Amino acid sequence: MDPRTTEKLAFCFLRACIWIVVAFVAILILYIVIQGYSIMSWEFLTEMPRNRMTEGGIYPALMGTAYLVGISMAVAIPLGVLSAIYLNEYAKESRSTWIIEMAINNLAGTPSVVFGLFGLALFVKYLAFKPSIISASLTLSLLILPVVIRASKEALITVPQEHREASLALGVTKWKTISSIVLPEALPGIVTGIILSIGRVAGETAPIMFTGAAFFLPRLPESVFSQFMALPYHLFILATSGLNPMETRPIQYGTALVLLILVLLINSIAIIIRKHYRKKLHR
Repeated sequence: MDPRTTEKLAFCFLRACIWIVVAFVAILILYIVIQGYSIMSWEFLTEMPRNRMTEGGIYPALMGTAYLVGISMAVAIPLGVLSAIYLNEYAKESRSTWIIEMAINNLAGTPSVVFGLFGLALFVKYLAFKPSIISASLTLSLLILPVVIRASKEALITVPQEHREASLALGVTKWKTISSIVLPEALPGIVTGIILSIGRVAGETAPIMFTGAAFFLPRLPESVFSQFMALPYHLFILATSGLNPMETRPIQYGTALVLLILVLLINSIAIIIRKHYRKKLHR
């Protein structure tokens, strides 16, 4: 077969695969929007759930998700970025470094329910934090830590070695080179990885199920040691364990729509920030 014909067939196959994926995603989003749009209102977003979650809004779940994201990222970002800097800029090739990187790769593929059980054993039981925001947040920070490390390390690798050598040749210290030359160039990739990790934190159910998410809690948490509601667990409960699953169907789709909008918004912000920093670097 002619190479050009083979190339055209391959590109047609790739385009067909892309359009199939796009069509499935579009159908899913459209279905959730149609089913959940009717209940969307300011009251739905700002009211407490009532009458055993068959009425009212999702305000506690919305705020609980915000607390989880904020605390988890406050822990995971500095640890993840600093770990990536150490592994890429300071650590030498050795057996211990190889073991650390293998552990990070394995943890990145570990099911989230395993992290949930680990968080239950360590934070809830051993450290006596009990089911709470802090237990769930620390568990989620461990869940996304390998992802942040990998994304940050890959971003650091893309910075040309010549830029480091030129800075060091001018007498600049290694840390000053990293902070002033390497990190700004790697920032688009680091920020993208961080924001995508936020999307994962916002959508996880299994870890918070074991570490602090409440079935029904029509009030805001009093402190980080209080239980909380969260959007993904709230949706899971309404769809599988609620007293009246059919009666709460509009609330289920409304919650799913809010969660979907939240994740899409986070991903869109990641794209915008990445483009902004890339343009800034090329100026």
